[in-house]
Amino acid sequence: MSLCMGCMQEIGNQKVCPNCGFDSSEQQPAPYLPYGTVLADRYIVGAGIDTNGESTRYLSFDKQTGDVVIVCEFLPMGLFNREEGMTELKVNYEDRLTFRKLKDEFVSYYRIVSELKEFSALMDVHNIFEENNTAYIIEENEDLIPFVEYVERSNGSIEWDIARPLFMPVISALEALHKRGVGHYAIAPKNMYITSSGKVKISGFATENERKRGTAIKSQLFKGAAAPEQYEDNFPLDEITDIYGFSATLFYALTGHLPKSAPERLKDSRLLMSTNTVKKLPPHVISALANGLQVERENRITDFDELRSQLSVAHTAKAIQDEISRTASMNLSNGEDAPKNRNGMSGVSIFIISAAVTALILSIIGVFWLMGNPLAGMFGGNQNNTEPSTQATEWTGATIPKLTGMTYAEAEEAVKSNSQIKLLKNINDEYSDDVAEGRVMTQNPPAGTKIDQEDVIYISLTVSKGSQMRELPKIEGLTLDEAATAISKQGLLANSEFQYNDKYAEGRVIGYKDNQAGDSVEYGKNITVLVSKGKEPTDETEE
Repeated sequence: MSLCMGCMQEIGNQKVCPNCGFDSSEQQPAPYLPYGTVLADRYIVGAGIDTNGESTRYLSFDKQTGDVVIVCEFLPMGLFNREEGMTELKVNYEDRLTFRKLKDEFVSYYRIVSELKEFSALMDVHNIFEENNTAYIIEENEDLIPFVEYVERSNGSIEWDIARPLFMPVISALEALHKRGVGHYAIAPKNMYITSSGKVKISGFATENERKRGTAIKSQLFKGAAAPEQYEDNFPLDEITDIYGFSATLFYALTGHLPKSAPERLKDSRLLMSTNTVKKLPPHVISALANGLQVERENRITDFDELRSQLSVAHTAKAIQDEISRTASMNLSNGEDAPKNRNGMSGVSIFIISAAVTALILSIIGVFWLMGNPLAGMFGGNQNNTEPSTQATEWTGATIPKLTGMTYAEAEEAVKSNSQIKLLKNINDEYSDDVAEGRVMTQNPPAGTKIDQEDVIYISLTVSKGSQMRELPKIEGLTLDEAATAISKQGLLANSEFQYNDKYAEGRVIGYKDNQAGDSVEYGKNITVLVSKGKEPTDETEE
């Protein structure tokens, strides 16, 4: 079977594909995989689709299923070499520890995405494996319309009633990612698609390293949708960051254009919206967009539960009001013989309207309570972080077990027999001087919380990263690999510099460049190690 590398359709002996016009006589340039590369003895790699500083996506064919799929290859530019026609990555010697750390984060990130299959807005991840000294992700390949094209076909913008059912599943998907401790951080019109069934799919997945400045990977930010903090070196990204990108993309859908770039908005934060657009949009939607696009983080909506509430509160109120009007009209028209009070309305009508108004008031109070309590509804059971009350300890049914102090693997084993409990590991773990590295620091809901429902109970676990300050080990005289291993065990990264040295043989470590053994340095810091090139050659030895 001969496949076109541009569309994965069978073309026999033809050089130019009659379906897409792809010329099979061309070669895919390095450092990308050569056309026809077979991965895991299963996936035939074709033309590259897109690339960023962290990874590259290729159109591919699954020999086992006969489906066209997407292969995403971990390909952090600047940290490796790959010669023309070759498949294996040659990682730069001085970058191998950084490469390994970034690759592990890449795989961990996609494992989380692969576990969230119930969210329709997320791309399905079918397989994850390592080969060629790097990692690969296999994604679904659906027949999709780019969101930008979809908006353009809709006369340049879409109505709120159309946008609402498209964007609400995106909120749920992003909320689920953040509950697992990761985010998307690149929600933008270019990373969204519409399926043939009229639903939204999110693309453009990458780790946090790719979505902010100041990391070892060249960042990719989307102008108008990237939050201000993403332009700052190594600023911690979170749910508030994704809310900015989501709000900017919704703004684009409703107005036909993105806000100005974040650096521009720091000078002039105004959002440009035509009078006609303002007239068409419900006031609460305009307010939610303004709150989600605040350039100052402390003024921005803080979580997706609050954003959902702000986008939905007026919709809920209007639905209740419509029901009041409908019920009142029905009773007034059908109850002509019913006794009237002084204002001409029947007692039944007054009762119904009073009940509906009460329901409206309670619903609004409930919405504002949710807005003031962003964690409400996230987990089942008690939401307090304190020990269970005396009343809770009197519960005789099932309760959530104590998982603090265990490793994550031990915690998984402890709840394995209870299908009602699911664990969520926050990969953005925290430092602790009291809890050993790798041990669970906190759990939410806490131990002892009663389980009195049939729904799945999600327990969020935060695992200790150990002390934030780490002691540099003694490395003089070790090989570079031995020194790098000792340093990495302390949660640190190692870079190397070579210089001539009379004391240590070539390839042996002289010591630290800017530190001494025993120094305390912050977790994750890059440490430069001096490595001997042997004795400096003299004129005599050169002759």
